[in-house]
Amino acid sequence: MAVKVETPVLKVAIVGGGPGGLATAVALRAVPGLEVTLYERAEVLREVGAGISIPPNSWNVLDLLGVDSLTSGHPTTAVLNMNGKTGEELHRVETGSLSSRKPIRTQRTALQAALLAHVPKDSIQLGKKVLGLDNLGPSGVRLTFADGSTTVAGLVVGADGIRSVVRDSVWPEYPLSFTGTTIWRVLLPVDAIKDLDPRFMTTGWWHGPTTHVYFSLVGEGMWEIAARAWQDPKIHGSSKVSWGTPVENEVVEANFTEYLPQVREALHRVPKGHWREFAAFAGPNLATLTGWNNRVVLVGDSSHALSGAFGSGAGFAMEDGWVLAQALASTNNDLSKALPLFDKIRVPYYTRMYAHLDNEAKRRALHLSQLLEPSDEERVRNKVIKIEGTDMKWIYANDIGKVWRESVAVVA
Repeated sequence: MAVKVETPVLKVAIVGGGPGGLATAVALRAVPGLEVTLYERAEVLREVGAGISIPPNSWNVLDLLGVDSLTSGHPTTAVLNMNGKTGEELHRVETGSLSSRKPIRTQRTALQAALLAHVPKDSIQLGKKVLGLDNLGPSGVRLTFADGSTTVAGLVVGADGIRSVVRDSVWPEYPLSFTGTTIWRVLLPVDAIKDLDPRFMTTGWWHGPTTHVYFSLVGEGMWEIAARAWQDPKIHGSSKVSWGTPVENEVVEANFTEYLPQVREALHRVPKGHWREFAAFAGPNLATLTGWNNRVVLVGDSSHALSGAFGSGAGFAMEDGWVLAQALASTNNDLSKALPLFDKIRVPYYTRMYAHLDNEAKRRALHLSQLLEPSDEERVRNKVIKIEGTDMKWIYANDIGKVWRESVAVVA
């Protein structure tokens, strides 16, 4: 009589409850033999920020995850680039048909709610700030929390953002630095600003030489402002934190005094206490996203500390989680096979992104160096991203399901 040998359950700890962590939890639910727990440092699971972009690549992975409840948002089929001082239209993008789903800008909380609907509440532990990890070898990885508790998991998924504790535990020498870009974000009722300029109803960037203000509807009667300015890292770097610091209105408005009156008025109408500051940090490309003998894997911003996320950071993170789940399922949760397969698919993708951002920065710098004493108008034109002639479908129309099938076919 044959004896049935049961495969031991693999305990998986996901660190971080953002889109990447939640999407990973959703994807792993479909993989047999896993016991998944998501640990989030906040006492209440809520998104910090304002809007978030859902381009076709994000729709693709949401469909694969079975997440179909994201219904609110503003179609971003037209995007403007304006000179913020003169009001001149510099560039307009009319989005073609990359997929059957229109790109949208929606509230971060809407995406969070759609993902949360597919994650059992008892698999999420809140108020669990991870202080660090310890490599226990074949026994797994120990996570130590700020409340003094510990747990051991066979696999740890670092979905804890650009200043990742998981990444720092495994790659302690990883250099992370303030890029000089500071972003201030807020949501307003559209009724509060719709009298100012009809162009504000179209998603767009209003540029200065070293600043810009991004306006977009995000659905449900709300309107988003994301204002950016460059600040010298040598002066401001030591005082910056990465996410959601309250800031006074005067601090934000002082960076945009040369803008059109209606742009400045839109900033001025933000109620006091509503602005949040987000400092952009970046670090170098990692050669591998897995560590400690395939016991730790990074997803989302923790895996690629880019200086820009192409407006698709949530999509990248969700793709990571879905690919990880497929790799585990296809190898019967054999970490020695699954994690190298994840690396094989995702590392080249992020390497290509780093190269693209580097090439764009060099192109702009070269063009600017060829101008003799460039005017503000010339500097603004130089920084506007124009995608004509640059095929960005590898990002915005990425079909991660197709990528997976082709990658598995090559391995086979």
